[in-house]
Amino acid sequence: MEKKIIKEGKYRYIEMGEGTPIIILHGLMGGLSNFHGVMNHFPPKGYKVLVPELPIYDMPLLKTNVKSFAKFLEGFIEHKDLKDVILLGNSLGGHIGLLHTKLYPKKVKALVITGSSGLYESAMGDGYPKRGDYEFIKKKAQDVFYDPEVATKEIVDEVFATVNDRIKLVKTLAIAKSAIRHNMSKDLPHMLTPTCIIWGKNDSVTPPNVAEEFHELLPDSDLYWIEKCGHAPMMEHPQEFNTVLDAWLEKRNF
Repeated sequence: MEKKIIKEGKYRYIEMGEGTPIIILHGLMGGLSNFHGVMNHFPPKGYKVLVPELPIYDMPLLKTNVKSFAKFLEGFIEHKDLKDVILLGNSLGGHIGLLHTKLYPKKVKALVITGSSGLYESAMGDGYPKRGDYEFIKKKAQDVFYDPEVATKEIVDEVFATVNDRIKLVKTLAIAKSAIRHNMSKDLPHMLTPTCIIWGKNDSVTPPNVAEEFHELLPDSDLYWIEKCGHAPMMEHPQEFNTVLDAWLEKRNF
């Protein structure tokens, strides 16, 4: 079911439900469509789910970095006049959520990260040497998931178009460099926000030891594994992801 995208000034987003706000932050791959499972599950349970489109490729090059995106998110939260938000981020979205939480801790009630960057960056930085080779890009896209079938033609086409768009490629590499610059290992021990870490056991982009390190460094965190799952649990195993997150939110009274 297609969700209506709301446009207000510089913000484009999807909003569903009423209640405690959960803001979903997407990664480099895929904008608003990757999270149908989560978007449909939480509104009936008393949550307002918001999915803002992050301006990953719309910022000037000098502002194409994790910190600019965290500030953009803060602008969105203020625009919507939200309080006590739960941030849910996958991949780069997790990193944006972490940095936002560090910069604006009073705004964030809880953080959920899955396949997050912020500690270990091999995720995007090899420059896609064979970017004109569709089969090579298809293989790269399939490697993100445990089950290669999850990488539909639509997803592969999107990745192929992105890496073959020179400006987008330059920006992707700029983001990769900024992700390395904004390594969070020194910050995490001081971040007291309750954090739920949900990770694919077979994530080859941000391997399981990264999840363990996040868990070790974040003082108030819980770690949950999803079996037979790669880098994007929300897309690969939405029901299991929802069950885990539900239980955590309940346990924490969020």
